[in-house]
Amino acid sequence: MSLRPATPADAPAVTALIRAAYEVFTPRLGREPPPMADDYAAVIVSGAVQVWEEAGEILGLIVLRAADDAVLIENLAVSPAAQGRGLGRKLIAAAEAEAVAQGVSRLYLFTHTAMQETVAFYHRLGFVEVAEADPKPQRIAMERPVERGYPRS
Repeated sequence: MSLRPATPADAPAVTALIRAAYEVFTPRLGREPPPMADDYAAVIVSGAVQVWEEAGEILGLIVLRAADDAVLIENLAVSPAAQGRGLGRKLIAAAEAEAVAQGVSRLYLFTHTAMQETVAFYHRLGFVEVAEADPKPQRIAMERPVERGYPRS
């Protein structure tokens, strides 16, 4: 079990994992969620993707971007077969470590109101909804302060 930077060779597996993780939301949104349309070969080349790998299989991933005073969690996905095992929490811990390394004070992300399970997951990990001017009214901005020693129990 390890977290590592994604390589260009991982692009097909990353794309397949994203599709599998997000397809449940397509009927709710009436369209594919935006992460399903991203070009993960390009995102990987940008250096923003880390993957969680077990026995040679990519089971989760996180896409992180630097911002002024925060780390943006652009995407977090766990294979449906691996959900419920704490991988999401481990990926958030990676974001936390990146924020500490960058010396920033918070993590933030966006999700969608129709993704209730996702919103609840982030709430359990201490994220709160924040008011933010957003041209997409069903998008939710969430943040939490960086805490040394994460993950919490």
